[in-house]
Parts: sequence; C-alpha cells; structure tokens
Amino acid sequence: MPLFKVAIIGAGPAGYFAAQALHNRQNDNRTFAIDMIERLPTPWGLVRSGVAPDHPKIKTVSKVFENIAADPNFRLFANIEIGTEITVAQLQEKYDAVILATGSSLGKQLGIPGENLPGSMSAADFVPWYNAHPDFADVHVDLSCETAVVIGAGNVAMDVARMLALDPIELDPTDTADHAIDTFKKSAVRDVYISARRGPEHAAFTSPELRELPKLEHTNVVINIDDVNAAIVRAGEAPEKDVKSNLDAMLLIAEAEPKNHDRTMRFLFQHTPKEIIGTDRVEAVVYSTPTGDVRIKCGLVITAIGYQAEGINGVAYQNGKVVNTDGRVKENIYVVGWAKRGPSGVIGTNKSDAAAVIELLIEDLGAAKNSGDISDLISDQVVIDQSAWQKINTAEVAAGEVRGKPRIKSVKYSELLDFARS
Repeated sequence: MPLFKVAIIGAGPAGYFAAQALHNRQNDNRTFAIDMIERLPTPWGLVRSGVAPDHPKIKTVSKVFENIAADPNFRLFANIEIGTEITVAQLQEKYDAVILATGSSLGKQLGIPGENLPGSMSAADFVPWYNAHPDFADVHVDLSCETAVVIGAGNVAMDVARMLALDPIELDPTDTADHAIDTFKKSAVRDVYISARRGPEHAAFTSPELRELPKLEHTNVVINIDDVNAAIVRAGEAPEKDVKSNLDAMLLIAEAEPKNHDRTMRFLFQHTPKEIIGTDRVEAVVYSTPTGDVRIKCGLVITAIGYQAEGINGVAYQNGKVVNTDGRVKENIYVVGWAKRGPSGVIGTNKSDAAAVIELLIEDLGAAKNSGDISDLISDQVVIDQSAWQKINTAEVAAGEVRGKPRIKSVKYSELLDFARS
C-alpha cells in the first residue's frame, strides 16, 4: 500500500481539519503519514489564542484535534519555524504534498489619520494579549480611560467590546491570562462603543453571539431600536436567513427593559471612522454618519476590521492571502483556511474548506516519494512533539485546577519548554 507523506504547516483548526480529511480519505490504495509543523511550542492556533476566554464551549473542539493527533501516522513538530532555518522548498522536496495552514495573524489598517497614536491598537494585538500568547504578553494595554471604542462589525469586534465591558470578576473562572485579568480589574473603562460602517443588516456578527449579550450580568447592552427597524425595512420582506436571525436578535436587545449597571456596551451603525484625534495619545474618534460628522471622546481605540496572512519566504501573497486557485498554490503545495480564503467563517468552516482542498491534493498525487522528512532538516532546534505537548497541557490544566480554572496558560517560552522536558 503506497504511503504518502504530507507536511502541514500550522497547527490551528485549518491544519487539524486538513489532517482529518487526509485520514478520512485513506483506503486500500493509499495511506498518509502526516507531519504537522508549528512555530509556537503549543498547537491549536486560534482555539488557544483567539477564542474569547468567556466562551469555553467553543474551545471543546480541541478534543477533536487531540483525537486526530492520536493517529499513529500523525507527528507534531512544534517550536519549529518554516521560512527561516527550514524552507518551504526543502519540505517540497521531501514530501508528496505540503499544506499551508498558517492562518491570518496581522490586523488590517484603517488608513486614517491618528491611527498610530498611543491608545490606538489592533485586535490582532489585543486578543492574543488577553489569551496568553507568548509573543504578546508584553503588549502595553492602557485602560485608564472611561470610554473605549471598538471599530468593526464581526465577532472579533464583539469579543473585544465584551471583554472591555464585562465585570472582570466574570473572567476569574476562565483561562484569561493573569496579566490581562490584573489589568482589567484596574480598568477605568465603563462605556464601550462598538461601531460599524454600515447598517445592522450588513453586520458580520453571528446571531448566537448577539443572543448571549443580554445574559451579561453586570453590563448594559444598548442598540437603538430605530437603527434596527430601519434595517428591517432595508432588508426587505425575504431577507437571507442569517440576516433575519441577526436582526431578530438585535431587536430583542433594542426592545429589552433598560438596566442600570455601571458598565455599558453601545452599538453604533452607519458610522465610518474619518480620523482619530489626539496630541500625545487618543482623545476622540471622528465619524462620518448620514446626518453629518460625529465626535466620540475616548481614550482607547481598538480596530477589528479583519486580518491578513503573514508572509512565508518562498510563497506568493496578494491581498492578504496566499496566491492560490481553489487551494492549489504550485506543484505539490496547497493552502487551507484563512491563509487561503481570508478571515471568513467560523472554526467549523475550516472543515469543509479543508476537505475540498484535500480532494484536489488526492487528484494530483503521483508516485509516492521516499526522500526523508523534516527530521533530516532539523539541526539544533528544540522540537516539541505530541508527547512533550501533552506534558505542557497537563501542567497547565493542573495549575488551573488549583484555582478553579480550565487551565493557566504559560506566557513564557522558557517555562513552556521546561514543562515539555519535565
């Protein structure tokens, strides 16, 4: 039976679902040996460093990843960066196929004056900061202001606004980074605006996220009912299912009895940011609206308007994505997930996306190679394999149990490597 070797670069949802799709297509004519390569010492990608800590149910998909990793033909090579010491071209020579599953980690820019003032930052920095990503542990987040503005109309923007607006005691039983919880507990922020350039009918939020907002125990959630009613009219008599679900959820929020909490999360629609104003730091945002310019005084602006892929040497990128045709990049190189299609969909979207690309990969397979693997290319790098990752995982979970948390994630590379060697 031919054994085909596949290297997957990136250990996030797209990478694991690609491995699962390969496993599902094994038969009497072919099997797959999968080597998953990850830059960080830890796998799981955005499930570990992107999903909001107060949404632990979403993180249970990690159990699926662990089942995939239990396959005897699966190997993890974490703490290995591709594009520097080891190149994509070298992997291309050794493997029957190389799959790029590197995601999109760079935040898009607004391109307006004042965007680089202190107090203005990207969700691409803020989210991994509160999620204990080791590269972002030292990001400076100043929450000394009373009002914060989040610019964006997707679930990331909503996560950011919610994290700023909820009472920090709600984070105590979560795996939020300790340094972030300390900062949130000292926060002076009490008003959080989440602003969208277009109307409610165009927002990219998902209705389950919207329906959870009224459950916040210490936060008022405010949507102007006139905005929702106008959006319902514009959406017409037969809106798309997702649009109707969103508008129904927004209408429930808009019609709810007002609460009297100290913290408030407010939605602004049809607000296009023109300028961030400030001398030494952020002082206000100027918006263009249908009725003229509006200025909102604030001390913090977080942009969540999308992501783009970070480049890897030897791979062509355009418009924030890997240049590809339906997932094909070039000879025996493929791409899945956000690096392929841009930052769209939810975690589960990557499953069907990966399955479609694997179909193309199988169509393209020739004779199986027999030219070694990544082990031949590793020199003095410290490799975190599946066994070492399990030691890290066990240590973090054990530390969390003592404090009533799912885990306490380490933010130091040295500590992660110590756990791996223990």
